[in-house]
Amino acid sequence: MTTTADRPPVKPAARRTPTGAAQRLEPLAERLLGGQLPVRVRMWDGSEAGPEDAPTVHVRSRRALRRLLWEPGELGLAEAYITGDIDLAEDLGDGLRAMRRAVSERGLTPPAPSLADRLRAAGTALRLGAVGPRPPVPAARAGLRGALHSKARDRAAISHHYDLSNAFYALLLDETMAYSCGYWTSDAPGYGPADAQRDKLELICRKLGLRPGARLLDIGCGWGSLTLHAAQHHSVRVTAVTLAAEQAAYVRGQVATRGLEELVEVLNIDYRDIAGRPETRGAYDAVSTIEMGEHVGDAEYPAFTRILHDSLRPQGRVLVQQMSRGANAPGGGAFIESYIAPDMHMRPVGETVGLLEGSGLEVRDVEALREHYVLTVDAWRRTLEERWAEFVALVGEETARVWRLYLVGGALAFEERRMGVDQILCVRPDRAGKAAMPATRREWNGADR
Repeated sequence: MTTTADRPPVKPAARRTPTGAAQRLEPLAERLLGGQLPVRVRMWDGSEAGPEDAPTVHVRSRRALRRLLWEPGELGLAEAYITGDIDLAEDLGDGLRAMRRAVSERGLTPPAPSLADRLRAAGTALRLGAVGPRPPVPAARAGLRGALHSKARDRAAISHHYDLSNAFYALLLDETMAYSCGYWTSDAPGYGPADAQRDKLELICRKLGLRPGARLLDIGCGWGSLTLHAAQHHSVRVTAVTLAAEQAAYVRGQVATRGLEELVEVLNIDYRDIAGRPETRGAYDAVSTIEMGEHVGDAEYPAFTRILHDSLRPQGRVLVQQMSRGANAPGGGAFIESYIAPDMHMRPVGETVGLLEGSGLEVRDVEALREHYVLTVDAWRRTLEERWAEFVALVGEETARVWRLYLVGGALAFEERRMGVDQILCVRPDRAGKAAMPATRREWNGADR
């Protein structure tokens, strides 16, 4: 008789590794990425794959994979996030920063997908039930038509971004309504975005040497922050130009409210129409264009700089504040082009300096403000998060998510030096070569630097 003690020990049943959507996708994703997953992925069925200490990307539905099949790359991922098909468990900024760091540290260089890769991806998607018709494009995506940088297309591009609604921008921005990089001169408690914007506006006025009675042409005036500041605080006569109807209406309202009708003229026109107004030729003591040149287009930029030059009197000054891209970094990208600033073009700052000089202007000063933009965009992002419910009620969940992705991505681009922003001060010398510029920066900085 065999006793229990004589029986061989029973081996525990081998644990089966769970096979879910994450495990099916992991080999394919690593093949397409050129290495191990840099993030933790949690799929709609609860399965997970990837490093446990990495940011977690939650793929909420099969539709996310379908979006990537129809629109591989940055745009497909962005649209999956916009529609809520993909989300991050962490703060979006922290998550994207950690993901980029992981990709960089691992040296991931995705190979160009082969036909076999594409067939394998389609087969995996089919087994997961993710194959189907193209998902609807989010309503916030721009749909421009016509020739690139024609007046009609440019008007549509500007309207897409800036005519979202004055109420939206009033909620996002501070009371100056300045939608451009601030100038952060203090880290004292209580110093905030509005202070940084006022310091920026005052810096521009000093760089341009504005005096009472001077004439300023403000091209791409936005919601009039510089126009109103120059008129109200420096008694300058300003011609403000914007292509956005909502902006023009807002600035006209502010001009009336502040009693500046005798000092400010607001034109809702294309910047190219300035050249057709004989009264503007050589009429201005100063010209400003604050983060408008990015919308001009590469081929059109030389003509734009000629307008800047020709609008100035001899010895007049022009200040261009403009975003740039790194020498080896792309400008814009598929998401920005499709949802934020269609047809935008950025170049390294040195190329812009060359184009300005090519028009006959003399570049006298270039000040980089890249770190200032990180602070500025972070302030806008904090407002968006703190008042999220109000933004969603105003423009809808998808548009609010577009702006969250835009602001988070923009701050990272400036932080990582993929993008920059610069103030470029130029002068139009007279025929004798005289520029009448101050010998030092003391005029606008208050001290030699």
